Amino acid sequence: MTYKERYRQWLEKLGEDSELRAELVALEGNEAEIEDRFYQDLSFGTAGLRGKMGAGTNRMNVYTIARATQGVADYIARHGKEAMEKGVVIAHDSRHYSKEFSRLTARILAANGIKVYTFPDLRPTPELAYMVRRLGCISGINITASHNPKEYNGYKAYWEDGCQVSSEIADGMLKKMNEVDLFTGAKGMDFDEAVEKGIITVLGAAYDREYLDLIEGLAIHYGDELDLSIPIVYTPLNGAGAIPFTTMLKDRGFTNWAIVKEQEMPDGDFTTVGYPNPEAPRAFAMSERLGKELGAELLMATDPDADRFAIEIRNDEGEYVWLNGNQTGYIIVNYLLEGKKDAGTLPEKGAMVKSIVTSTMSTIMAESYGVKMFESLTGFKNICGRIPDVEAQGYEYMFGYEESVGYACCPYIRDKDGISAGMMVAEAAAYYKKQGKTLWQVLEGLYEKYGFFAEDEPNLVLEGIEGANRIKRMMTAVRENPPTEIAGAKVVKLVDYKDGYEDIPASNVLRFYLDNNSWFAIRPSGTEPKIKFYFYTCQSSREEALRTNKKIKDDILAIVNAVE
Repeated sequence: MTYKERYRQWLEKLGEDSELRAELVALEGNEAEIEDRFYQDLSFGTAGLRGKMGAGTNRMNVYTIARATQGVADYIARHGKEAMEKGVVIAHDSRHYSKEFSRLTARILAANGIKVYTFPDLRPTPELAYMVRRLGCISGINITASHNPKEYNGYKAYWEDGCQVSSEIADGMLKKMNEVDLFTGAKGMDFDEAVEKGIITVLGAAYDREYLDLIEGLAIHYGDELDLSIPIVYTPLNGAGAIPFTTMLKDRGFTNWAIVKEQEMPDGDFTTVGYPNPEAPRAFAMSERLGKELGAELLMATDPDADRFAIEIRNDEGEYVWLNGNQTGYIIVNYLLEGKKDAGTLPEKGAMVKSIVTSTMSTIMAESYGVKMFESLTGFKNICGRIPDVEAQGYEYMFGYEESVGYACCPYIRDKDGISAGMMVAEAAAYYKKQGKTLWQVLEGLYEKYGFFAEDEPNLVLEGIEGANRIKRMMTAVRENPPTEIAGAKVVKLVDYKDGYEDIPASNVLRFYLDNNSWFAIRPSGTEPKIKFYFYTCQSSREEALRTNKKIKDDILAIVNAVE
């Protein structure tokens, strides 16, 4: 069926009073927009569904959500009665229609005879991931688009191991989804009726407390070992983090913190920030203003579903400096290694996990303490998915992270967690302050000790059909005509992960190693209309490292941007 035929089908199937139909009628004559909405089904993969909200097969709406959920229900039913009784736990974030989509998901699963657990209101993604294993569920579903702009929503699917679904499971679910009629194929049941019959259980506050107790149990130092008066500012960026994050700060005894009031309450428009991604320094504008008023030494932010976490710290001149995900990772890795060694709790066979596009400086740090650093593909289904393998080899998992401000501090929570990462960084800041050091001085000391690394992770946003096709052409051009020299440095090794490499599964990633102690990688995003780049180098000074990295970045971006 062509995109035009799909468009006409929707106009015919939707009722005259349908808001989605009115939306489509208003598009009459706008061929580019119609094509973008109907040229494909919204793809379902290991990140579930993610896309702009609106009418169309390539959009998030009640029909695409219903078909996906019926497909998940059919896939679970295929595993038998026991899987259906184990049930599915559902959560949602602060985005528009997130609660409605989560209710729809619960009603469809319940109508299929599958036990459902849900929350009375929005909850962080890591709490959902925790609850999958805590409740012994077969699956978990979170309605969230994480850090994407307000136009987006998503549908994250988890399996019984507490990780996002693997490619094999996602493919199985997708096969079932494709058998469901988009307009009439999903079953339904009244939400309140399902609650009365015990098919749906709304979880109480005791489960929130369990999640926080688990996180707070990760602490390394306590009480007098910390300066709990350190001034801190936190923002949840109008998402799900406000209550759990501030409760954690109170529980840990921090006495001098403030929340950005304009960004405290849920707001699906993200009015005060626009792009609610703490990976972007501009997300800290209001935090900086409040921080200057209060003399804060540490600014912390979580994204709308509170799985991503980022910070700004004061440099020696008193100016706020945003740290990239690698740099925050260095601080956490160092604090864990140093703290556990001093406390005598460093595992005899400790292990950490990082993605293949994350800085190798942390590998050097870990190995200096006798801790092994494993690598994985990007995404926490892969990072946390390595935990069972790590443990099977006799190692004790300590930490996992990737450069895109994601950190997994707890082996029982199989996803990135901005709340536990925030606790570790706040604790580290309070510990070093007690010793008369700032986090800036700690970071500078790490460069002095382990090497002057530089890190940069730019990306190009290319939306729509043409954007997706251009990203494919870019990857093909670099793969088929790889550069042999960049910024005066020779390429000494190229790793193409398209067929896998060593113990890393296949993925659309290219990784280049240069003869000047530098490397870079290129990959398309699996969840956003982006092509991503990762540049790393280690030189004789931080300034030289930054200069070298910029030269390499400029050359590569020039090559890629030349691809039409």
